[in-house]
Formats: sequence, structure tokens, C-alpha cells
Amino acid sequence: RRDMARVVMVTGGSGLVGQGIKAAVDKEKKSDEQWIFLTSKDGDLRDREATRLIYEKYKPTHVIHLAARVGGLFSNMKYKVEFWRENVAINDNVLEWAKEYKVQKVVSCLSTCIFPDKTTYPIDETMIHNGPPHHSNEGYAYAKRMIDVINRCYHQQHGCMFTSVVPTNIFGPHDNFSIEDGHVLPGLMHKVLLAKQRHSKGEPGGFEVWGSGTPLRQFIYSEDLGALMVWTLRHYDSIEPIILSVPESAEVTIKEAAMAVVDGMGYRGEVKFDTTKADGQHKKTACNDKLMKLNPDFKFTPFREAVAKTCEWFEANYKTARKGH
Repeated sequence: RRDMARVVMVTGGSGLVGQGIKAAVDKEKKSDEQWIFLTSKDGDLRDREATRLIYEKYKPTHVIHLAARVGGLFSNMKYKVEFWRENVAINDNVLEWAKEYKVQKVVSCLSTCIFPDKTTYPIDETMIHNGPPHHSNEGYAYAKRMIDVINRCYHQQHGCMFTSVVPTNIFGPHDNFSIEDGHVLPGLMHKVLLAKQRHSKGEPGGFEVWGSGTPLRQFIYSEDLGALMVWTLRHYDSIEPIILSVPESAEVTIKEAAMAVVDGMGYRGEVKFDTTKADGQHKKTACNDKLMKLNPDFKFTPFREAVAKTCEWFEANYKTARKGH
């Protein structure tokens, strides 16, 4: 397989971000790149020998590392030890074999939850290690944060080009649309679709949003993130992390996001906000100046358009879409 200039292996390739990368790659195919999207069926990345066999089979020249044990707030609080151990094992295996198999570049995906809990806004790439992350998901957050530490170690000791990206709140087709343990946008989409189905049958029960709707979030469409991760792989040659996010000006309130979902799903019933439910952090604003300086021509999909596309996909694929564990 070395006859092709590049063999790009994507771990965790069947998830939200992996499918976003696939969509981006399909849009601008390069004849000298071969892309391999791994799923859990290809082998257990927590296992050192299983991971070696994957490298031996595909002999990648480049790796995009997305695979992780992930979960919502509840499971993160309950299983901190498992979130730490499993993610550290996955990351250690993927990076150590990447070094052994002389992979030219690894791009690992981090998360904004790695940032310090007590911080000033907007957050930028230099602030990652300025204090502990929020205690609710410290097992996961520290495991992810350590990727940045070990990337520097591999670079200093072995000259490896291992880098990382930090995306903000991702949404799009192939997400997990769980209402209980999912992320905010897909959870709202699932709730709206159920409310729409009730409304069309004349049944009671409107669409209820948990919380006041005032917190602010930056949402990035999975296909935009996919395109930016492909750009990172091809053009970003630094081991320092880079935030992949829409600009601060594109920040929306949860209420605005909920109304975009209502419109995107074509729901005509009642909308209520349950203010007895907690809001979570008011904001987590991230700065995308570094990205915009390096990739100034990138055009983000407008938020409402991306929400409508995702709603359409979810409704069309409701039976097979992930809706829980």
C-alpha cells in the first residue's frame, strides 16, 4: 500500500466527526490519498497488540485519531476511572505504534472540556494547562489533555509530528441523538421530532427545553469540522494545538439554537422552557483567531442551514440513527 503517496487512517471513523471527514474527503478527492475509516469492528484500540495489528495491516503514513470512550454528563460523573483508563490506553497505543510504524503525522481530536474551569474568555490555545478542568468530567478531560503533553514529548524525543485540534460543540448527521445522555443540539432535535409527531396526531405535550435558554454556545457543523481536519492534516505543521471553531460572533443562545431546531424540523406546536432545570456553564467562548489567520478563506456553513440539514437527515434516518447507548 506504500505505492500511494498517502495512506490516511482515521480511528473512530464511524462517528459524528469521522463521517464529517468522510463527507469532506468525498467532496475534494485527491488521487494520491487513500483513506481508511476504522470502526470498533477493526479491533480494540485499548489493546496494545490489537492496535499493532491494525497498523501492520494498513501501514498508514498519516493518522487522524478520533477514537475515544465518550459519554454525557451523567456517565462522565459516574465512571471517572473508566473514562481515564480507557482513553489513556487508547491514546497510548495509537501514538506509540504511530511512532514505531514511522507515521509522518498524527492529528488527534481533543475537546473544549479540557480547558480550565476557572478562566477568562475567550479561551485560546495557550490556556489549556492554566488550571484544572471542571471536576464533573476530570477523568475524561485529563486523559484528553495529556495528548497535548505527550505530543510534545514525542516531538522532543523522537521528532514526531503529532499534533491536536480542539473543536467546539459539534453537531450533524450520524450524531448520537439521545435525549438523556446526548449533547444539547441532537437531544433537542430528537425532542422536537417526537413533539412534531404528537402534534400531527393531535396529542398533548409540546416541546420542552430544559433550562432558561440563556447560555451561549459555539456550534460547528460536522462537515465544516471534517473539512478543517483535512486541512489540518494537509497544511498545519505544528505540534501546538489549534482550536477549530466558528468565530465568537457566531455564538448563539440555547434559545436561538432551540428555535433553529423548531424551524429546521418544521414543528408548529407549543415551545416551553423549564427554568427549574439547571443551565450548566453560561458560556465557554473559544477564540478562532489562530485558525482564521492560517486559513482565512474558510467559509462556515450558516448555523440555521446546517441545523436544517441535520434535522432533515435525522427525520429521514430516524429508525437507524443512534438514539442512546
